[in-house]
Amino acid sequence: MQLEPRGMDQVRRLVDKGVDIPNPWTLDIGPEVNVERISGNGVTIHPGCRIRGASTVISAGVELGREGPVTIEDVRLGPNVALKGGYAAKATFLQGANLGLGHHVREGTLLEEEASGAHCVGLKQTILFPFVTLGSLINFCDAFMAGGTSRSDHSEIGSSYIHFNFTPSGDKTTPSLFGDVPRGVLLRQRPIFLGGQGGAVGPVEVAYGTVVGAGSVIRRDVLTEDTLTLVGAPPSMNRPFAADDYRNLVRVLAKNVGYLAQLNALEQWYRHVRVHFFATQELGPLVAEGAHEVISAARKERCSRLGKLVAKLPGRDQTQMVVRDRLEDLIEVVRHNETPPDMQVVESFAATAEAGVGYLEAIRGLSDEQVAAVRSWLGAVVAEAWSDAAVIVPELGRYRTQE
Repeated sequence: MQLEPRGMDQVRRLVDKGVDIPNPWTLDIGPEVNVERISGNGVTIHPGCRIRGASTVISAGVELGREGPVTIEDVRLGPNVALKGGYAAKATFLQGANLGLGHHVREGTLLEEEASGAHCVGLKQTILFPFVTLGSLINFCDAFMAGGTSRSDHSEIGSSYIHFNFTPSGDKTTPSLFGDVPRGVLLRQRPIFLGGQGGAVGPVEVAYGTVVGAGSVIRRDVLTEDTLTLVGAPPSMNRPFAADDYRNLVRVLAKNVGYLAQLNALEQWYRHVRVHFFATQELGPLVAEGAHEVISAARKERCSRLGKLVAKLPGRDQTQMVVRDRLEDLIEVVRHNETPPDMQVVESFAATAEAGVGYLEAIRGLSDEQVAAVRSWLGAVVAEAWSDAAVIVPELGRYRTQE
């Protein structure tokens, strides 16, 4: 007697809902998966796929496994997402996002509308704004990227690019910002181009309009917009190395505070604005819940990594002692600030969403006054985090001034 594969009853229910499953006997669905969180509208699941996790959501038009088997675990997929072959867990993909064969996506990853990657892309604690495009053979973890206005005018990362996010001291307090949230959400900034076979040693900040030549490894901030950057090979050296030498502590701390401040702005944007557009989509509120979870996970990761670094500080100078003694206070003030939005702008977004206008179209239709209001509001969220942090660690205020 031939036994049925695990989850066959759920497979039947999906087929009855209208999900296209060409070879049902090859589909592995965990018993915890709720089929009510899987749309029956235009969803295709190709042979060999595995679906796991009670939180998993699959929206209308999603296609899984076109190029090879896909495994998803507690992943939220918005409309028309395409995962062509690979693995993803505890991540959220918004409308039209897609990744090619061999992708490996882990916790804290959010791909917004039409963000994409080719084959063999590794992401973790990564946030990509709409249209950001990744080539092949890329490892881009612990980073945020925005920029561009459309599918034909987008920020891009060339093939064989690495964001170096682990130090010889064993630290991962290395989040990098390629663009920012207050301007990035408005889809009006010049794209960022990171040339192939290159990299960035986190934490760094890169301004909109930056073009980094192929083969370049960025080790310093690029803060001037519309800059062409070519980085040569570093000079040869052979000198003593001390793994616990944290002379650049203030810089590292500032980069993490800055990243947390951007996450604050993003969380406020989702809470007050994006929520209205999710509400109009089938399963949209569940996808929105996933986006909030990603932002929360990103904040938790940054705080955790800071805590692990500070625990190793030898306390050799006053700054190290202040940071070590007051880290919890610092984290508390940075991650819990909120600047009230312009309610006229929020109400306008709500009305636009209720009228059936999509998110990207709504952003493109903003007036100059509305654009200025959004930038002012989200910019104030970021500035407040910096101001509160500088009260706890005064050196942060001086560092910000010197940038």
